[in-house]
Amino acid sequence: MGAPTPVVSSFAGQVTSDLFTQDIFYAMATVCLLFVVVAVGLIDAGLVRRKNLLDTWIQKLVGALLAGLGMAAIGYAFWQSQYYQAFGTPHPIRQALHDWSLFGPAMTHFSQDLDPKAYPEADVFQIFAVFFVAYAMVGAALLHSAGLERVKALPMYIMSLILGAIVIPVALYYTWGSTSPLTNRGVHDYIGSYSLYIVVGVWALLLAWRAGPRLGAFAADARTMGPIPHNLSWTALGVGVLLFAAPFAFLGCGYFVSKEGYFGISLTTSGFGIALVNVFVSYIGGGIGGALIAYRTRNPIMALIGVPAGYIGAGASLDIAQPWEIVIIAFVASFVVYGVYRLLFVLRIDDKKIVPLALGGGIYSVLVAGIVGSGKHTGGYFGLTGEYAPQHASISIGWQLAGLGVTLAIALISGLVVILGLEKTIGLRVKEETEIVGLDEHYWHAPPTPYEDAPASSTPVSGAPGVVLADKA
Repeated sequence: MGAPTPVVSSFAGQVTSDLFTQDIFYAMATVCLLFVVVAVGLIDAGLVRRKNLLDTWIQKLVGALLAGLGMAAIGYAFWQSQYYQAFGTPHPIRQALHDWSLFGPAMTHFSQDLDPKAYPEADVFQIFAVFFVAYAMVGAALLHSAGLERVKALPMYIMSLILGAIVIPVALYYTWGSTSPLTNRGVHDYIGSYSLYIVVGVWALLLAWRAGPRLGAFAADARTMGPIPHNLSWTALGVGVLLFAAPFAFLGCGYFVSKEGYFGISLTTSGFGIALVNVFVSYIGGGIGGALIAYRTRNPIMALIGVPAGYIGAGASLDIAQPWEIVIIAFVASFVVYGVYRLLFVLRIDDKKIVPLALGGGIYSVLVAGIVGSGKHTGGYFGLTGEYAPQHASISIGWQLAGLGVTLAIALISGLVVILGLEKTIGLRVKEETEIVGLDEHYWHAPPTPYEDAPASSTPVSGAPGVVLADKA
């Protein structure tokens, strides 16, 4: 046998050690983002009744996968079009969809076979595509939480697919990425407060409103004790997984540039170390605030919710604020989230987590970023000049409000069309008999657990054991 033929890369510049370092960095961030999906599943697994446990996991995971499919198919490509516009590519949206859709050349060729003039740093952006898939999966997992124990699987799956393929990508295009139409003018975000949390928060509010509360959630029902969590230790475990995964996932929301530094996704000057410190001190600020609320109200769920309330409330500022500022921002965020939590109870909207955290915390997050980041440089891209020159724009509260308005419009209009459309056609909610029996038995023939749902007493729901985490003032 002769000597093996040497393998020669067509474009060796696409496979340098520097690029491989970035590949590993974004791959680790992506894996940690997937752990966030698991964390959300664990949190909900503890909050639902045992008779709905299996179906909760199945709906959440299938919905997340469908959202990821939508993002991989066309969503990521649409987000990429902002860079095509910045670099002056003719027909940027059409070309980006051609290149970066699931069947496009940038997603079907090895990086060393792609010309860097057309696809610079192809390996990095291919891995970043997977990061976006995981990002969409988190969005669907969060949305599912707003319809626990009562929303049918099919409408949930349709919502997840549309959310991942169209709605989140459109919001990402406008508000996330250094050359996006709004970022390039001064809108700032870091972890996706606009495109993930506010968008999902609006959809969650609409879903919980249109699906209605679970039986026994706000008024005694003779057929059920109401939605009493069956195992809060699972919820605590989910928060623990979140604490572990979130910091490394969030660090993927930026540019890791060798010999230049770490930049937030909007091209704000930041630091890898300070950003990581900020994530952890946001846990501390939010956790302390949540604990104070929990002891004052005897509501254990707030001791757990305080931690995510802290990092979501500080999320848009994690790359630009000082650690001491983040502690204050996160501490206040827990009270903002609790205020929305109480408002939903007054309005009889059955959602204890997603709307308070994602919508309430998300809006607070972007507005605070406009204050602590005021005047800081942002926008543009490396090596460009003119209207896309690096850091040519400045953060301001005015542009943060503009970003909020655009995001709310995208989320509200799309949510009303999709959720009301599903409600009027295939319906959102399972039958009352199905809800009483449990989704596990109905869909999966799992053994019934009637002891979980003994007939309610005449005691108001707000006084029933276990429901204190929804109803205590």
